[in-house]
Amino acid sequence: MTEPTHDETHGGALGSRLNWLRAAVLGANDGIVSTAGLVVGVAGATDSRTALLTAGLAGLLAGSMSMAAGEYVSVSTQRDSEKAALAQERRELREQPAAELEELTRMLEERGLSREVAREAAGQLTERDALRAHARVELGIDPDELTNPWHAAWASFLAFTVGALLPLLAIVLPPAGRRLPVTVLSVLAALVLTGWSSARLGAAAPGRAVLRNAAGGALAMGVTYLAGTLLGAVGRSPPAGRPGPGRAARRHQDVR
Repeated sequence: MTEPTHDETHGGALGSRLNWLRAAVLGANDGIVSTAGLVVGVAGATDSRTALLTAGLAGLLAGSMSMAAGEYVSVSTQRDSEKAALAQERRELREQPAAELEELTRMLEERGLSREVAREAAGQLTERDALRAHARVELGIDPDELTNPWHAAWASFLAFTVGALLPLLAIVLPPAGRRLPVTVLSVLAALVLTGWSSARLGAAAPGRAVLRNAAGGALAMGVTYLAGTLLGAVGRSPPAGRPGPGRAARRHQDVR
């Protein structure tokens, strides 16, 4: 009789994976909303396909680069902090091994072990790999799996780009009369999907997340379209106060 296998992922690996998935979904959501707001706003001012494509590409590149740079800086700071904490722990283990063993024992006790069992477990963990034991129990860090800023930057760049491509293609590919409704419907459908995905990854009810996501995207597109329409109307109207040719001629005659 074969023993049943158990392939479930536990602990930090699962949490790290869920964090990456959540970050990817949120990055794509940012790409959708920001680019949709940009191109819909431009569409309110002009129906030029070239202008829409230029604005959309500029927004895509600027947004993806900004996301990547921000993520790189943030994760680099986190990695530096993790390295500094590990260096301090390594120094304390070298200079105060008995105190560190007692600290590990106390922390295991706080997790529900008896004093005797915690002491024995702390001793075995210290003998096997003292730094790893303290890093995981005390700091919540895996020394072999420190955060990688380049991975985070590329993930954010790709997630934002994938999200931004949807409104960009939806606004430039259809005929002029269908661009706006196609874009709005496509963006709202995508926001429903990302809202549902983020809620499921966070083990929350998807209804409110979907509603918030779709309402936020609709509001962004509505505001930018209104702004683009007003600015386009101002740009097409003649400058106020400029005298017409008749008034200019009469003024010239009066002077004479």
